[in-house]
Amino acid sequence: MSRTGQLIPSQQKLAEKLTVLNDRAMGMLTRIYNIKKACGDVKSKPAFLSDKNLEGAIKFIVRKFPHVDSKNNYSQLQQVNNIKGEIMKQLSLYYFTFVDVMDFKDHVSELLTTMDACNVHFDITTNYDLTKGYLDLIISYVSLMLLLARIDDRKAVLGLYNYAHDLTHGKVDQNFARLGQMILDYEQPLKKLQEEFTPHSKLVACALLSLHQVYPRRNLPAEQWRQAQMLSLVSAPGQMLNPAQSETMPCEYLSVETMEKWIIFGFLLCHGQLTQSDSAVQLWRLALSGNYVITLFRDEVLYIHKTVEGVFEGIKGYGKRVTETKECANYAVVNAGPFHRERRAFLRTALKELVMILADQPGLLGPKALFVFMGLSFARDEVLWLLRHSENPAPKLNKRPNPVDYEDRQLPELLYYMEELRGLLRKYNQVMQRYYVQYLNGFDSIVLNNLVQNLSVCPEDESIIMSSFVNTMNGLSVKQVEEGEIFDFRGMRLDWFRLQAYTSVSRAQLVLRENPDLARLMNTITFHTYMVDSLDEMAKETSDLSNFCFYGRLFEQYFQWCLETPSQMRYSISFPLICSHFMNCTHEICPEERHHIGDRSLSQANFFLDEMAKEAKNIITSICDEQCKLGDQLLPKNAAKTISIAIERKRNQNKAKKLPQEPDKPGRESMRRSRTDVTSMDKLYLMLTELCSAINYTPSIQVWEHTFAPREYLTQHLESRFTKALVGMVMYNPDSGEIAKPSELLNSVEAYMGVLQTIENYVHLDITRVFNNVLLQQTQPQDSHGDKTITALYTNWYLEVLLRRVSTGQIMFSPNRHAFVNVGVDPNQVAVNAEEFSDISELRSLAELLGPYGMKFLNESLMWHISSQVAELKKLVTQNKDVLTTLRTHFDKPALMAEHFNRLRDVDNVLKRVTIVGVILSFKTLAQDALNDVLKKRIPFLMSSIIDFQKHFPETPENNMVRVEIVNEMASAAGLPCDVDPALCAALRVQKSENPDEDYKIACLLMVFIAVSLPMLSLDSQSSFRADLEGHTNNIHCLAKAVNSIAAAMFTIYGKGRVTIEERLKEFLALASSSLLKLGQETDKLALRSRESVYLLLDQIVRESPFLTMDLLESCFPYALLRNSYHAVLRQDNRL
Repeated sequence: MSRTGQLIPSQQKLAEKLTVLNDRAMGMLTRIYNIKKACGDVKSKPAFLSDKNLEGAIKFIVRKFPHVDSKNNYSQLQQVNNIKGEIMKQLSLYYFTFVDVMDFKDHVSELLTTMDACNVHFDITTNYDLTKGYLDLIISYVSLMLLLARIDDRKAVLGLYNYAHDLTHGKVDQNFARLGQMILDYEQPLKKLQEEFTPHSKLVACALLSLHQVYPRRNLPAEQWRQAQMLSLVSAPGQMLNPAQSETMPCEYLSVETMEKWIIFGFLLCHGQLTQSDSAVQLWRLALSGNYVITLFRDEVLYIHKTVEGVFEGIKGYGKRVTETKECANYAVVNAGPFHRERRAFLRTALKELVMILADQPGLLGPKALFVFMGLSFARDEVLWLLRHSENPAPKLNKRPNPVDYEDRQLPELLYYMEELRGLLRKYNQVMQRYYVQYLNGFDSIVLNNLVQNLSVCPEDESIIMSSFVNTMNGLSVKQVEEGEIFDFRGMRLDWFRLQAYTSVSRAQLVLRENPDLARLMNTITFHTYMVDSLDEMAKETSDLSNFCFYGRLFEQYFQWCLETPSQMRYSISFPLICSHFMNCTHEICPEERHHIGDRSLSQANFFLDEMAKEAKNIITSICDEQCKLGDQLLPKNAAKTISIAIERKRNQNKAKKLPQEPDKPGRESMRRSRTDVTSMDKLYLMLTELCSAINYTPSIQVWEHTFAPREYLTQHLESRFTKALVGMVMYNPDSGEIAKPSELLNSVEAYMGVLQTIENYVHLDITRVFNNVLLQQTQPQDSHGDKTITALYTNWYLEVLLRRVSTGQIMFSPNRHAFVNVGVDPNQVAVNAEEFSDISELRSLAELLGPYGMKFLNESLMWHISSQVAELKKLVTQNKDVLTTLRTHFDKPALMAEHFNRLRDVDNVLKRVTIVGVILSFKTLAQDALNDVLKKRIPFLMSSIIDFQKHFPETPENNMVRVEIVNEMASAAGLPCDVDPALCAALRVQKSENPDEDYKIACLLMVFIAVSLPMLSLDSQSSFRADLEGHTNNIHCLAKAVNSIAAAMFTIYGKGRVTIEERLKEFLALASSSLLKLGQETDKLALRSRESVYLLLDQIVRESPFLTMDLLESCFPYALLRNSYHAVLRQDNRL
């Protein structure tokens, strides 16, 4: 104000106030929105508002609001007094938010009055920032007051707080009187707002009518867009490098939804203009015909036509307007859906073309940046239109909408291209900076300077501002971009905002509307500065989709539709990318919601990426299952049917008998008669390609200071699925004892891995890491989740099923076949065909599956069973200790030996347990040989080094037994045979007592016990030797391995190395030969029936032993007797 009382427009700081109040308006809307949502949810509202004890007091306060006499109504409000402190604590944020709303209302009213007094002229095409700021403030203010009226508990909240304040401080809050009156005034908010805006209607109408140049051409149908080739870069190839220009640059990417809110709310408050201007009526009808709901804030909407009808029905002479509104409502319900559906279809193709061209030629981002932001703005408007109209059903009118128009299953494609454009802007940020820095410096500054110099009137203040614009642009250079300098043109843009305010008021010396060229140039320069320093802000303004945060159900529904539609799968990545937008809707005035929205964005992003990975995993699993079936067709066993049919045909080729049809051969499925034939595998691979394209779109996604890696989700799911698939393919049934053959499992695993390896063709994954993680875990008894692995399952099966059935006499170990075989029964009638699980090919497959670690665990488990048998043998030795000591020292006295032998107990038990040990060791040998074969094939150079090291490691006194055992452990882990089994030593060492001499004596007596018991084997008819299998039917030939291995291990632990082992085995050989030679003196036929077969045990023991020689055997036992025994068992086997 001047001293004369006149208002000086240049001193009113209109630009600054509009900027501050618009930002403040968003903060207030955020806080009021959160209060409304909190009070509307029983879980989040203050507990005492739902307390039954306070129900009466709250009703009384609401009924008397805002006048509550605490002194005269103390009895009714007694309950409030008891919790007044809690009430003030919990409701203070709510109460002071309402106070802030009241203050904001005062500031808005003051500013609007000031602008009326300044008689500001608004025109969106010239003073864009001023007009937009003015209309935005009005719409935010109206939305705020409408939201305020929707808070059901507002009177209860304010009344309770005020009463608690009165009880605590002895007086009501100083703001309550005005606050209470404001609440009452806005019981019918639109009626009150109409009264408030009556004095402002002239300026509001001026601003709205300026939209007549912009809104109609921005609201064209898709067909006209196509005809005009909107957003096309190739429609005029010769002009492709020319910069995209417009006389209304910022209006080209201005949100249509925002303009519709301006028009609807503006003319609703200043409805008198509808009777004065045809342009106003045209804008009004056009806005009403395109929507039936409009956004107030986030997911809070207003049903337009119902609201307008309610307002106009109370105004005399507005019957025509009410009828007009109903017509617009019917039109919007029926036609708005198809109208916007077609626009979305157009934008999908237009944005796709933009993305493909700009990705190939990013240099076009400079001259065609306007097209990018126009496309983003158009698409954002269509997406938000679909959101609010899908979530809020159409009003029940004479005509019903088509539901299909509000269910766009191709929406993900549009979202994807929006994200692609945003990504291009981020990626080529520096390209655009270089272009527009040169543009500002080399063109804009010169044109502006010439324009300023040619102005007929240019006051000093305005001249200074425009000179500063020219100087700022003249100071720019490409070198600044190359050096990574941070640009900041916010001050320049604010000065332009101020200049708009100075030149748009009455009595301004420089009138902006009289200089439209200046306005157009400065609006264009403003756009160019945004391209240099605020690309992210521009992207947020034109393509922010944070509203999805408040439409969670729809968001997830569109995502599920996306995964259900193969052609849309590649666009599914847009959903987690949109989650990064959510934090854009937060405001610093309402910091308490940041964590809530941030957590929602994280949970949604995690959900989407997890579901994408699950879907990809399911597709891959289906492909793997199909490939496993195809792989099974190539198994040798499936050739049997084809061979049998071929034999049958050859046999009956001259007969009229109908021949069986030959089954389809593997590979038949790949033969196609036409390219149009699409198999289920084709569909699966198409879906996999599309989905992997989405997962591979970006290596990371930033959401609220968190980084998500889409590929890691797929990796984790593949690991989990591969693990479950491996265990599932084992098909182990504990009840029936059935399990998959290792070779068949290996075939399925290789097929599975083959499919997984092809994933690398679709997405940048390290599948080798997946294999390493999963297969290494499968070599352990438990995986990282504590579940059983194939190592545990096969180890358990071989120990508890196969080896246990050996003791029943139906399975024997055949050294010449290197396998366990079924004897005495039909292989087709037994539950387990031993040879199918223990021959060399199956055990090699097992070794490939389990690897050295798994085979080591299998060996350790075998050794644990052996150690338990040895422990029982030691107990039997202890029971017969005295007799065995006598037998050991009197083996040269036959009569005394025979007498003491009869005193031994549990001889059969000893032989049975030693046989079991031998069977287990025989299986271990087979497993070790298979592992050795696999490792020689896989790591031949490393294996040759291990063999060489083991062979040449000297067993000298300097290299004590510990060192030798370490070398043996290394060799054993590689499947190499060792003179002393390190695993057996480790298992037996646990049984070592504190008295080593006693342990040594027990070990010696155990060897004596076994030696003197050997003749008892001849009494068993099953002890007969089968030459075709090179073994005894009851597996006593495994005694040879048991004797040598137990002796070597026990005397390594308890004795003094190799010397002790050789001495004790010589003693064993002497005792055994002496005992067996007595069989020649037997006359009992029962004792003689398997005598020759038992004699062969001595030969087998010596052949198995690295410590005994044939010369030593011949000194104890006649070789001629062994030769005759071999001839006898062979003749007997031929007779059978």
